[in-house]
Order: sequence, then C-alpha cells, then structure tokens
Amino acid sequence: MIKRCGWCVLCLILPLASCASERREIVIGSKNFSEQALLAEILAQHLEARLHQPVTRRFYLAGSYICQQALLAGRIDAYVEYTGTALTAILHDPIQSDPSAVFERVKNEYQTRFVLRVFPALGFNNTFAIVVRGEDARRFNLKTIDDAAKYTPEWRAGFGYEFMERPDGYAGLAKVYGLKFNAAPRVLDLGLLYRALLSEQVDIVAGNSTDGLIAARDLIILEDDKHYFPPYQAVPIVRQASLARFPGMSAAIQELAGKISDAEMRKMNYGVDGERRDIAEVAREFLQSTGLD
Repeated sequence: MIKRCGWCVLCLILPLASCASERREIVIGSKNFSEQALLAEILAQHLEARLHQPVTRRFYLAGSYICQQALLAGRIDAYVEYTGTALTAILHDPIQSDPSAVFERVKNEYQTRFVLRVFPALGFNNTFAIVVRGEDARRFNLKTIDDAAKYTPEWRAGFGYEFMERPDGYAGLAKVYGLKFNAAPRVLDLGLLYRALLSEQVDIVAGNSTDGLIAARDLIILEDDKHYFPPYQAVPIVRQASLARFPGMSAAIQELAGKISDAEMRKMNYGVDGERRDIAEVAREFLQSTGLD
C-alpha cells in the first residue's frame, strides 16, 4: 500500500514541475511524522519572519523518496532530511559511521547529481533507537543491543515498514547483532510502536532517538555498541533555483545551524506527541526562546 500511495503522490507532483519557476511563494515540505512537521514549521516560520512573505506548508508528503521527487520537480523548495537516510536511501551508498564524512558526501553528491543545496546540520542526531521497556532493561541488566541479543529468541519485535525495507534497517541490524525472534517482526505504523511495546504486544521496537515519549513512558534506548547505524543529522535541503529566486533565504536558513539539541528536539516532540500541543505553537516557542523569531 505504501508503495502504491507513493506513486500516486508522485503522479500529482510531476505534472507541476513546470510551475516552479512561476511560483512567487516559498513552499516547505515534510515527511509524514510529527518531528518532520515540527522542523518544517520552524523553517517556515523563520523564513516568514526574515523574508517578510508568507510561506506555503506542504507537510506529510509520505517518505524520503516522495520529498526528494517533490524537490526535483519544483513542487516544494525545501524540506529537512537526515544525513544517514540521504546516504543510504537516496544515494544508495554503503553505510558510514563518521558524521563529517557522511555530511560531506551527501552535500557534494546532492549538489552534483541533483543541484540541491545541503545546509549545515540543525544540531541534533535522530538516529534509529532500539527500545525496550524500562522494567525489562532493569530486570535483565540491559544496556546495549548486544546485551539484549541473548533474550530476543523469546521476544516479539515490532518495526515500522520503512525500517524493515531500508538498507540501514532490520536485515543489517539482525546480521550484525545476531538477532533472532520467536516470530517474524510485526510491521507497525510508527504511531503505534510505543503503544504496542507498553501494552506488551511486542518486547522490542525500533523508534527514533529524539522521540519525546521515550523518557516520559519509562522506555530505554539500548546502546548501538557495534555502531551499526550511520549518523542521522537533520539538514535542510533546498533547491538552488529557489535560493536564487528568493534573496535572503540562504542566510535565514544558515541561522538555524546548530540551534536544536537532542534534548530540545525530544522536548518539542513530547509537546506534540505527549501533550497534544499545536505544532505551530511549539515551533513558535522554540524560535522565541532562541531569539530567532
């Protein structure tokens, strides 16, 4: 279903490619989960404040592939991607663990292949997080994924569709750590992962390190002690043509570099996912607290 939906969205995007040079408004996109919408809203509000013009939001555009195609087609001008995802899912490069090397590779290849500008990281690394219940971590003295491997043959796993399919996902993780489960992992919607874990429908899940619900619900992230996952620094990606068309856009986006820590991102995510606050309000508070409003 996800693949079919992706092609449907793509069919809507491609015919509009010729409209990009005619648009007078900036369009910011995002992938289809709350952190992405938050980052896109921060970007949109900041550009509105600095450039003194309205910004159109086009959020929840499915995954990385659709957002990438939307950029190339001129349907959106920018969105926030993660360097490890860009490296493996878009460039189809081998996994690397050095953050600087990954950033430089992504930056250079996006410019050369796609004429897209990769801006400096926003400050946090949203890596995949292998998560268990706090009570289980304490009972079995679990600190690392390797610690958990001896127990997983009796456990049930729950993973998102993308994690099951992508090259830096489940298959490689299972091979590196020798993970085996008592049944095939359940494929769950990302919004249901922690609910399934807390209700003991599954015993281990793959979330994201900046998920706000982790600390709030006594869940524990197991250390990736074999350094399987690449870095996933959040970086704005923008069409070069858009930077030329909207003077001041580049300088405004540069101001966001390094401004969002892991802790700040978790706090904002919890505000949206845990406290059910409005994304625009959470984004506005962040910009005000950093003097960027």
